[in-house]
Amino acid sequence: MPEFLELLPPAKALETLLQHLPAYHPAAHVVDTTAALDLVTASEILSPEPLPAFPRSTVDGYAVKAADTYGASEALPAYLKLVGEIPMGSKPTLTLQNGQAALIHTGGMLPEGCDAVVMIENTQTVSPNEVEVFKPVAVGDNTLKMGEDVEPGQQVLPAGKKIGPADIGGLLALGILQVPVVLPPRVGILSSGDEVIPPDQKPAIGQVRDINSATLSALVRKFGGNPVLYGIIPDHFETLLAAAQRAAQECDMVIITAGSSASVRDLTAMAIQELGEPGVLVHGVNIKPGKPTILAVCNHKAIIGLPGNPVSALVIASLFVVPVIRSLLGLPASPPSPVLHARLTINVPSQAGREDWVPVRLLFTPEGLLADPIFFKSNLILTLAKADGMIRIVPEANGIAAGETVDVFQPFG
Repeated sequence: MPEFLELLPPAKALETLLQHLPAYHPAAHVVDTTAALDLVTASEILSPEPLPAFPRSTVDGYAVKAADTYGASEALPAYLKLVGEIPMGSKPTLTLQNGQAALIHTGGMLPEGCDAVVMIENTQTVSPNEVEVFKPVAVGDNTLKMGEDVEPGQQVLPAGKKIGPADIGGLLALGILQVPVVLPPRVGILSSGDEVIPPDQKPAIGQVRDINSATLSALVRKFGGNPVLYGIIPDHFETLLAAAQRAAQECDMVIITAGSSASVRDLTAMAIQELGEPGVLVHGVNIKPGKPTILAVCNHKAIIGLPGNPVSALVIASLFVVPVIRSLLGLPASPPSPVLHARLTINVPSQAGREDWVPVRLLFTPEGLLADPIFFKSNLILTLAKADGMIRIVPEANGIAAGETVDVFQPFG
């Protein structure tokens, strides 16, 4: 087993962990489409029919032959004979002839002979039987062809797609009432420490409430996992080992918090080592916050030991736990990526050779977006809660100067 704090760069540590995990092929589970929000498709979904199912208008206006409007203007409008109104919800019975128009509403089916729709604001009714057109339209203007959104047999959603609100609408529009999805992977969470008590109890001197279970559960759920809590485990080897063994049997991966801190690092590492081969792969990551991190694979499952400090635990979980969850969902096991750029308000020092993550507030100013660092200690969770994102200082740098443009990450979703 590696000695404590043989520090690996975060990217190398993640690569080491992922290389020891087997290729995962999640099983499909069918759910109602209306209940599929934020779940991941287990296989591609093909369209059973065209969408739209018929040619239709996208505006309120008049169904016309485009050629009858060419050259129309306010000074010299085109005059068309009004031959009726297209009923909503049924097939039109009329057929447009040259020089004719029919009133049509948004979503109405185009009648035979129609190849465009004039928006109603570009027209004026002259009499019950005649309409003026002030603006020409081209063939296809303000219309949708049958199958323009999707053709029968065309892919609607690929495998490995996180289902969003628009996806649900599109699926239901096609009559797809159930979808195959990947079940959220079960992530066991153990919080260890003799000083840790449940949040609903008042701490005595030297005790702290367990918040890691809740924050990590929220992070796991946010990124598609199903957190399974195993309670607070005392700093006792046999008790910790028994709880970890149970979690490893019942879950797809396991997180143990607090046990990787300096005072009990050997206890947690020893317990993890007993869970199966190959065991502990990384014990110490060259990062702040979160240096005393344990990464292991035991019997093909990821076991991750996080620091007990809440900020450190949350940052490290975003860098190592989230990629594993993504892998279990059949998604690319990628670490957080920047979501925007901003200019730094003040100098931020860093220790060369170490990767630092610093929370920032975002300030919207007339000069552009600014990132204002929040300097913190690793057990102050409310300090992190005030942040809008985090910046990463690479190991090659010894800081970032005020005014420099930085990448801003939002690793907690």
